[in-house]
Amino acid sequence: MTQSNSSLIKGWPEASQEATQAVIDKYGAPDEVTASELIWRGRGEWKRIVASKAFYQHDFPAPHQDAIETVIDYRVPPEKFSELAAFDGSVIAERTAGEVSARCHDEEANRLALNLMHDIVVGAKTVQAARDYYAKEFADYRRKKPTPYMEKLHFAPGDQNAADPDVRLLSDADLAAAKAEGAAAG
Repeated sequence: MTQSNSSLIKGWPEASQEATQAVIDKYGAPDEVTASELIWRGRGEWKRIVASKAFYQHDFPAPHQDAIETVIDYRVPPEKFSELAAFDGSVIAERTAGEVSARCHDEEANRLALNLMHDIVVGAKTVQAARDYYAKEFADYRRKKPTPYMEKLHFAPGDQNAADPDVRLLSDADLAAAKAEGAAAG
């Protein structure tokens, strides 16, 4: 890491520095820098990678700190949001943006979470089966055993068409009438 890259994370907590260092080593200098985040765009299979000064304690499947978020374009059907929340609190689906992200301590664990997210969405695994598989592969990584869900995404992320702007309920006439009522009342 160059001196200028080193200064980007100077003063960050150790957990955040270590996780961010791995991203810098792999992808080089970030595209955006703030005092609390570094952002890479379009690197590897990711739409965006965000390394944060702030980290979050996460005890699933074993205690660790989440500091690296990886983002993909992906449309999650609204009826699957509760299942994803039950699976892993560090998997975040954003319906309107058409994005899903995973936040963990490294890129490999994020890949594992996103592969299992996809399995849940398409009905290949239940929430409990996904949690059990996550724990097994998480431990296998430390055992130096094969970890296929950590190596690559096993599905093709979406594109900008993954966004879901939802359905309009109020017409222009409804909005004009509400505005007129507000003007008359005020």
